Amino acid sequence: MPSGVGPSGLLVLDKPSGMTSHDVVGRVRRVLGTRKVGHAGTLDPMATGVLLIGVGRATRLLGHFALADKAYAATIRLGQSTVTDDAEGEIAIVSPAKAVQALDEVDITDGLARLTGTIQQRPSAVSAIKVDGRRAYDRVRSGEDVELAARTVVISRIEVGEIGWQPDSVDVDVRVECSTGTYVRAIARDLGEDLGVGGHLVALRRTRVGPFGIDEAVDLPGLDDAGAGVLLPLSVVGRRCFPLWWVDEATAQQVRHGVRVPWAGPASDGGATALVAADGDLLALAEEDDGRARYLVVFPGD
Repeated sequence: MPSGVGPSGLLVLDKPSGMTSHDVVGRVRRVLGTRKVGHAGTLDPMATGVLLIGVGRATRLLGHFALADKAYAATIRLGQSTVTDDAEGEIAIVSPAKAVQALDEVDITDGLARLTGTIQQRPSAVSAIKVDGRRAYDRVRSGEDVELAARTVVISRIEVGEIGWQPDSVDVDVRVECSTGTYVRAIARDLGEDLGVGGHLVALRRTRVGPFGIDEAVDLPGLDDAGAGVLLPLSVVGRRCFPLWWVDEATAQQVRHGVRVPWAGPASDGGATALVAADGDLLALAEEDDGRARYLVVFPGD
């Protein structure tokens, strides 16, 4: 297929349960008839919700998204811990029913409050983080004991919803707003440890990634029916995700050819800025470097 031919754009997908993010990429490739497909971020097979898929030239944007904040709806089960911190793993510890029944709503809400703010969070051992070149989950599945170093994350809000009491466990519905790199499974694990009864995640749905919400996400049947018609154009994605620098046509021609133009965009904070032509076409992503534009990605046009 000639360069520049084929579908391009961002797919905001509502991932179904039971599929890996890699499975979804394969499905999108088959439906749209192109190999040039990738995803930003990962959702576990159990999880559902917003998964961003780049198609064609949009794959070049994926590594530059400033998608710092995400939102989730989740259910935490207290009273049991698992080896994976979620419902897909074997149960490791079951607490006595009387310890679980001794909990009350205040214990739960206070415990979650202690997990909000800027905290040090230890990722789940069954994660995609690499340890000496291998994914942590691969090491765990091969029988290794893996304990990852804690990292700084920001959990800006945990809102408690319905609390369901069973004889030997408690299910807590929560809504979480957090920074990228936060593991909701780890919130469940840490809440259970803090309350002394163990905990794990039994349901997870990502409802937002940056400016992209579940209300605009397309499910797989919708993709099968509409095809490339559901892709967001590069121009729309650039305007929604990055600070903008609108340029005139003469400057646009220089940018398209990779000429480093004097910086006249917004003050740089270290992130990417989208250079946009007068007609709204996304020209490039760049950052300021010694008073000139240093290009991260250039879209020369068709």
